[in-house]
Amino acid sequence: LDWWHADRYCEQRFAQLLFEPQDGEQASFSRLLQSHHIRGSLWLHERDGVLHKPKWRRDHIVPVLVFREKTDTKYVKVLSDFPALPAVTACAHLQWDTRTQEIATIFSYAVPAFINEFQLRGFVDEEGFVRFALIVHGHHSPYLPVFRADGQWHHFCVTWQQENGTWAIYADGKRRASASGLCAVGPSAPQAIYGQGTFIIGQDQDSLGGTFKEKESFSGNITDLHIWQKVLGAEQIEKVRSCWVVEQDLVFGWSSKALEVESTVEEVRAQFLCPGPVEECRVFEVGSSGFSYASCLQSLPFICCYRKDAYWQLKKAQLESSHSLVGRVNTLAGRTVIPEGVFASDVQDMNLSVALGALDVLATVLREGETPVLESSDLLAVLQLLKQVSDVEVQEAEELEMLEQLGQYYVEVTELILEEQNIETWSSVSQVIRGPMAVVELCDRMVSHLAPLLTAGRTKITIQHGNIGLRRVTVKNMWFGYGSLQRCLSGAGSRAVFQDVAASDGGQKYLRTTVGTAVISSALLSDYQEISTSVRYRLQHRVQWMVISMCVLWFLLYVSPDAGGMWSTAGCSVVTPLPDSTTCFCNHTTNFAVLLQVYEMQRTAKEELTLQTLTFIGCGVSFCALIVTFILFLAVGVPKSERTTVHKNLIFALAAAEALLMVSELAKTNQVVCFTVTAFLHLFFMAAFSWMLVEGLLLWSKVVAVNMSEDRRMKFYYVTGWGLPVVIVSVTLATSFNKYVADNHCWLNVQTNVIWAFVGPVLFILAVNTFVLFRVVMVTVSSARRRSKMLTPNSSLENQIGIQIWATAKPILVLLPVLGLTWVCGVLVHLSIIWAYIFIVLNSLQGLYIFLVYAIYNSEVRNAIQRMKDKKKA
Repeated sequence: LDWWHADRYCEQRFAQLLFEPQDGEQASFSRLLQSHHIRGSLWLHERDGVLHKPKWRRDHIVPVLVFREKTDTKYVKVLSDFPALPAVTACAHLQWDTRTQEIATIFSYAVPAFINEFQLRGFVDEEGFVRFALIVHGHHSPYLPVFRADGQWHHFCVTWQQENGTWAIYADGKRRASASGLCAVGPSAPQAIYGQGTFIIGQDQDSLGGTFKEKESFSGNITDLHIWQKVLGAEQIEKVRSCWVVEQDLVFGWSSKALEVESTVEEVRAQFLCPGPVEECRVFEVGSSGFSYASCLQSLPFICCYRKDAYWQLKKAQLESSHSLVGRVNTLAGRTVIPEGVFASDVQDMNLSVALGALDVLATVLREGETPVLESSDLLAVLQLLKQVSDVEVQEAEELEMLEQLGQYYVEVTELILEEQNIETWSSVSQVIRGPMAVVELCDRMVSHLAPLLTAGRTKITIQHGNIGLRRVTVKNMWFGYGSLQRCLSGAGSRAVFQDVAASDGGQKYLRTTVGTAVISSALLSDYQEISTSVRYRLQHRVQWMVISMCVLWFLLYVSPDAGGMWSTAGCSVVTPLPDSTTCFCNHTTNFAVLLQVYEMQRTAKEELTLQTLTFIGCGVSFCALIVTFILFLAVGVPKSERTTVHKNLIFALAAAEALLMVSELAKTNQVVCFTVTAFLHLFFMAAFSWMLVEGLLLWSKVVAVNMSEDRRMKFYYVTGWGLPVVIVSVTLATSFNKYVADNHCWLNVQTNVIWAFVGPVLFILAVNTFVLFRVVMVTVSSARRRSKMLTPNSSLENQIGIQIWATAKPILVLLPVLGLTWVCGVLVHLSIIWAYIFIVLNSLQGLYIFLVYAIYNSEVRNAIQRMKDKKKA
């Protein structure tokens, strides 16, 4: 294969071309190759990565003019009005007829004042070279060799400018001849090439537009003739050679509609392969043990090399594979879309139609999700197919609908393999593919195929599926939403950006460094080539802790795209850091993200001591108040009712939780005791909240008629108050036994999902009780308004407003602590130490509040105490 296809072949199999052997190893390595009957030249890997992204070799359908033999009748006239040309460039692809050595005229331009105004002639010399000569204003350059007469297609350009009569001839991208003085001499010199002339292909005009001679006619094939009214530079000529049209100052562009073709000249539409880059690649000479260079387009043998760890990981993945995904894809397609192993040696002929069908089938199988988590071999097989598709050479004549559908399937497959459930699979092939940024590189290649979709009526393309999308205008953008891509990348190279520390003195505890945003890729395109420019971007954070943000770019290690890379801050800076987003500025385009160094707020030792003291004092007062209230309910003979039963259960659960909370700090030293205390704290606090929910349900039954007997209601209340907490704690212990307790406290672990076994039910209870409170307040206010109008119909407006305000405030003040709504302050604790103080004061004194409301100011308790006093007197 040529170097480009050899490099792609190895890369598609997660390998690299042979690396240059060390000086001391060359002879032994050469003998090893000879023992396996390998001789001649072998392609070598380019260490500096210059050739890593080849220039696009394009196939396109073009009209080709065929001049089968030399005659005086065959000609083609260019139907274009030529302006005066102070400078000119003419380029075309040419296939020279080697059967004759006579002079041939490729083209001639004549004006009434000068028949030989602008002309290009050539012949084959005795040494087998085609020699060109340029004629301007009748002045003739010498015949100089430009390319071999080998019957192959060659590209040529001729340039001339009025100043000093400077001219040049290029062949196959290289300047073969140049000089000055090709112009008239005298007082009027130099002059521009006259306009409004006649341009003839294949004949020398001895009169304006006619009088052709057979011996000076052209024999061969010609296509892609373009003429500009300026001198193109070497870089532009290279683009034209590769079939890119430079639009600026173009006088004539190749089109059969702009040609008058004589009837005996054949015009065929042919698939023309544009030349690739004029570059030479290093080869290893087996036998001589030396190195040399060969044209990168030459077909030579090659060897694909694996790193040992990558090879054994590939072998392991293949041995452990069930081939379920590959089997389903190949069965559904009715052919071998994905080979059974990554080491398959066949070279699959992949064109647009084959690629579209393969991705369609693969997307269907992945979408069905029979295996939601991919095996290692499945992931490698999908990546291998994506590599092949991204290397498909798209032809200009391809149907645009197929091309757009290919992009849609490609994005969908990419999104499906980057799902978060596949993060372990990515890790299992980390020696073969250093993380999913390899997919970003593949998508970057794929975007180039979308170029033909851009037309005058369609200036942008957007293809999106789920969290991944491609957009291309003059600027090419890609984005990868939060998923396994970020999870795998968070550790990659982050040490080069942040210095990990255990804690800082500013009351913050370091947790981790993570990719906290989507990953985006951006590039500016000019004539389909990337050019670097500065870019400003803003990305939303996906982490809601306290963060320090850093704008980074992904620096690819160009050993191969699969070798991975690292994050770097080179050329990037933070413009605006916000809690939920970061705005960055980078002085060049590449793959961007925002790395977040995540901290949690840590209180100072003084603040911790103050909070602990407040908690202990508040809980002590609250515990005493709850015990006194509970004893009063039992001792003074309060009449039994639903309400008093619910109150007693709430008081017991809350008192038990408060008591455990006070001794929890002492239990930290013993792991078993601490675990037991945590489990009972979880149980009794859940029971306290469950009985707060029952308090809310009891209130609701008083406000809204509930069709349920008292006995059935009490059974339901007991199941809710004690049964629900037991179930929640049991399930949590069964599923998360090893990560149940926090590191530094006898409480649930807030760094895992265990905390939601408490927070989730509490949030639900608070939501229900908030609704109940709102309903009670509405009913109370409504009844207070009616009572006010009945009892004091002539009272002033101020009195009525005062009555309504008290009617609103009383139930809120009475019910807030009982329904547990003061715990809403816990949501705001992380914002400020002040909220922590408010939260502790309100909730540690909840027991005291219950004592005041349900004992001291409770008419039933006071009446029972009065009855006891009366009984004593009696």
